[in-house]
Amino acid sequence: MNLKDLIKRINELAHKSKTVGLTEEEKEEQNKLRQEYLSIFRGNMKNTLLNVKVVDEEGNDVTPEKLKSGQKQIKNNN
Repeated sequence: MNLKDLIKRINELAHKSKTVGLTEEEKEEQNKLRQEYLSIFRGNMKNTLLNVKVVDEEGNDVTPEKLKSGQKQIKNNN
């Protein structure tokens, strides 16, 4: 399921939950979809952070070492 469809279905279930309520199967589906969405979101955030370089006002690279090591690891794997 692509992200657009995933969000659409999550919103449909949220709306139904507020109006008429959800069956147990729909509650399980809603939870599963939310977890899938969070997994995608976290993966996208991690990829974004792995492409960040932190620079102070003087132009010095102050990227945290943990981030630098993650970036090096990704670079070495490609």
